[in-house]
Amino acid sequence: MIALFICIIHCIETLAYAVRLSGARVKMIASALSLFNVMVIVSRLANMMQQPFTGSLIDTAPSENTLHFVENQYRFLIGSSTFGTILGIILLPTFIALFSRAIIHLSEARGSIPVIMRKGLSYEFVKRGVKHINLPKLSHLKDFTLTGIPKRLFVVNMLITAIYTIGVLSALYAALLAPERATTAIMASGLINGIATILLVIFVDPKISVLADDVVNQRGNYMVLKNVSIMMITSRLLGTLLAQVLFIPGAIYVAWFTKFIV
Repeated sequence: MIALFICIIHCIETLAYAVRLSGARVKMIASALSLFNVMVIVSRLANMMQQPFTGSLIDTAPSENTLHFVENQYRFLIGSSTFGTILGIILLPTFIALFSRAIIHLSEARGSIPVIMRKGLSYEFVKRGVKHINLPKLSHLKDFTLTGIPKRLFVVNMLITAIYTIGVLSALYAALLAPERATTAIMASGLINGIATILLVIFVDPKISVLADDVVNQRGNYMVLKNVSIMMITSRLLGTLLAQVLFIPGAIYVAWFTKFIV
């Protein structure tokens, strides 16, 4: 159940890279971001629901080989974040097609989300939506090029994703490494994720937003935005894999850092 929640979270966050692509296609960036907030609510709800259950894995761990047991459990959860990212990549072409149409319908409904949801659940809309199901193909990458791709942004996004993926898990594991400072270590998870979010807002989001605005204002190329989005999704996938490597070192660092707080 925890893995399912984490899978949903990372799938939605992967699809977030397609929001600006959809908005740029129909030239409605603001409406696209507003509509995507509905999915963000689902992601936040899944995140709130999984956290207590994730913590319970420590409380219910056996008294023998506790560290090994919890590590295996948490590595499985990190693996579910990778699976969620892959699922988001598979759904990407379908999501772009459906979300672009949803943005137009939102404009016609004068910004009424309930109207869009009611339409989206109708038989006619579901029947039409099925026709837009499209799996990723190599032809989608035919115009992809690494020319002009910011390599530093690729690495930064990969590191931020890795930190965000293991933030809570490393803090919980650190509580086992330093039981006398367990509460301090657990509460440090908010600080870790907060720093990752700040880095994301400062270094990643603005660059993608500017590219999307350039497309809407006819100052940029849609293919450049598409190439950068593909690059960011790839770096996100690699970030979830890097999280497996950083999980234990991150926990050790959190346990060490708590010495200066208590």
